[in-house]
Amino acid sequence: MKLKEIIDKLSLEVKCAIDKLDTEIQEGYASDLLSDVIANSKENDLWITLQIHPNIVAVASMKGLSGIVIINGREPDEETLRKATEEKIPIMVSRMPAFELIGNLYVMGINGMKNGTKGV
Repeated sequence: MKLKEIIDKLSLEVKCAIDKLDTEIQEGYASDLLSDVIANSKENDLWITLQIHPNIVAVASMKGLSGIVIINGREPDEETLRKATEEKIPIMVSRMPAFELIGNLYVMGINGMKNGTKGV
């Protein structure tokens, strides 16, 4: 599913990198610990977090993530948006809490495991 379809279906507010919304999204990763995202996310994942500081852009860039969705209506600061614009990493904001947003993504076919492997 294209990132722009996810944005439309979940009413996400795009903050930057509007020209990168044609990216295909199949998997996601949710964490608020940057070290966890570095260790466990995979290239092209859509990252769900409540973090808003510029370091999220550095992590997303390093890991080759497709975008960052910030939950709970939290707003990224200007430095974060500036860095994301430079790195061409889409940042979106959702009013939903993580549990609800991730549940919606899962129903839409976005999972968190490579090769469609599912948990229990």
